[in-house]
Amino acid sequence: MFFDDHRKHGLRHNPFKALVAPRPIAWVSSVSAGGVANLAPFSYFNACADRPPTVMFAPNNPRPNGESKDTLRNIEQTNEFVVNLAGYDLREPMNLTSAHVDASVDEFGPAGLTPAPSVHVKAPRVEEAPVSLEPGMPLPHPAPAPQRSFRNREQRGDRPGRKHSRDKSTNDFSRL
Repeated sequence: MFFDDHRKHGLRHNPFKALVAPRPIAWVSSVSAGGVANLAPFSYFNACADRPPTVMFAPNNPRPNGESKDTLRNIEQTNEFVVNLAGYDLREPMNLTSAHVDASVDEFGPAGLTPAPSVHVKAPRVEEAPVSLEPGMPLPHPAPAPQRSFRNREQRGDRPGRKHSRDKSTNDFSRL
């Protein structure tokens, strides 16, 4: 099968989203300029360099009302975010944080999660996460979009070697 138009493949679901699997998920915490914490999962995420260590995720697709996602807006306002990694045991709380809620809602509480202080950024990390990365300066990169009103962006953060981990996760990082 060959297709060059993601809308004309004849399949039930867009196959592009299944090409890179398993797909890691960034559980990104951020905080608004007004101090409201935000937590949301992003399935377009990965480490993309090691010198300097760099992670990227894509906070794409607008909210149902057409506005940018809270995570993107918060990063643009504060230049800070934390990437939390979630294991199978956190699947339900992570799923709860994917809901579209008003920007005034702190997603930690409804998901039953504990916001823990970060060291280098104001954005909280997820205390229950096995690993949380505090990237340095955010490096935004525009990405192609299907229409002018639609913003796609790749968000990078360098130096995420600044990491927190639960004690049982630190024995051997190669086996996380």
